[in-house]
Amino acid sequence: MNVKHKTARILIVDDDEDDFIITSDFIRSIPGNTFIIDWCPNYNEGIKKLLSGVHDLFFVDYRLGAKSGVDFLKEAKQNNCDNPIVLLTGKGNYAVDIQAMEYGAIDYLIKTELTVEKMERCIRYAVERAATLQALRANERKYRTIFEKSKDVVFVTDIHLNFIDVNSAIYNLLGFTKEEMLGTNLGDIIDQSQHKKFLLQSLPHRHSVNDWEVLLNTKDGEKKQCTLSVTMEQNETESGYVQGIIHDITNLKKIEKANLQGEKLAAAGRLVRTIAHEVRNPLNNITLSIEQMQHYIKDESMELYMSIIQRNSKRISDLISELLYTSRPAENTLQREVLQNVLDDVISASIDRITLKNMKLHVNYPDEMQEIMADREKLKLALLNIVINAIEAMAEGEGMLVINIDHNDKYAILTITDNGAGISEENISRLFEPYFTQKRNGVGLGLTFTLNILQAHKAIIEVTSELGKGTVFTISFPLAG
Repeated sequence: MNVKHKTARILIVDDDEDDFIITSDFIRSIPGNTFIIDWCPNYNEGIKKLLSGVHDLFFVDYRLGAKSGVDFLKEAKQNNCDNPIVLLTGKGNYAVDIQAMEYGAIDYLIKTELTVEKMERCIRYAVERAATLQALRANERKYRTIFEKSKDVVFVTDIHLNFIDVNSAIYNLLGFTKEEMLGTNLGDIIDQSQHKKFLLQSLPHRHSVNDWEVLLNTKDGEKKQCTLSVTMEQNETESGYVQGIIHDITNLKKIEKANLQGEKLAAAGRLVRTIAHEVRNPLNNITLSIEQMQHYIKDESMELYMSIIQRNSKRISDLISELLYTSRPAENTLQREVLQNVLDDVISASIDRITLKNMKLHVNYPDEMQEIMADREKLKLALLNIVINAIEAMAEGEGMLVINIDHNDKYAILTITDNGAGISEENISRLFEPYFTQKRNGVGLGLTFTLNILQAHKAIIEVTSELGKGTVFTISFPLAG
């Protein structure tokens, strides 16, 4: 069978010129093929030519002075050279044959047994196998690039969910380096222990879990909302392995939550305006009727009752006006403002309350001024409302209020943290609803008004709380372009 491929350049590394001539004659005798054959009588020069990448195939003699052909194979392997190398020896030696294969020799030939047919078969096999290996390595490099460059976390674990490999996206998501994750269990970064139990129990039977929403703990103790997809695979070992992808949906969930809050606020506003219109008409009739009756009734006891009716009618009218004001989309005049300056105004307005209640205040600002588009006075009122609520939630003499500004590429991030009574999980979802309040004398419109203003500033607001430990308001403002 003829070798059919493009012209190959062959290097024979042999310190015996006569052996080189004999070997090259066998190669040239292969019918229908033209090869470029070079000779190198020196080990070190042969290594240099190997590293240069000029030649397609190498025939290397086992004995090369102080060095051997096996040393040549070892050095090729150390330098990650995948060129096909055929080891030549003067006589058969099983141990050398095995050693040559272990270090990556493509074939092993005995000089005294060479024929044109054997040489043709050896070259054909070497070239075909080299092409296959190069294709495999090219695919490996391609998929490794995809693995490393993916914005999502791509990982491999053993069947017990201990990390074997993971790409560098893990650092951007959770703050752990690749080295820190190796050997760590996937369940250790999942916030809910029952989810780890579910994975371990379900994977052997289901073999895969797709787009499962989980909370993951970051190195800094934060929580990231993600989707987790894992698949159990089999390999040459009986145990197999697990491969998976983690996709960060934290920002998506924040946006969804903000949109839902906006939709709820808009729906509440429409409902309020409808009810207010329906209530105000009969209320106006009651008020006018009372005013007319006061001209005709002179009984003091009746005047008392009419005064009560009139006073409460006005109170209802004022509540309707206040509710309409808070549910109306905020009209803001936005201009470039420094967020730190707005917070300074808020702190100045609330410092007396903090001092009177003997509380501690910690303020952390970045060195760079964080510029946002804002209506300064209205934003000040909205943030002041959050700060005052935080102060009122904390015990006198024990309160700790922390105001922190941070930033990323798109947002200036304000966090207002207190160590007050906290808010239950079921109440957090109702926090911005009109007339929902946990205060004894509160009306429940302050945070509705606050949300209205913040949404007009295109801010994203997130509230986390734990009963008995405190509450954190996180507000992300788009940076001014």
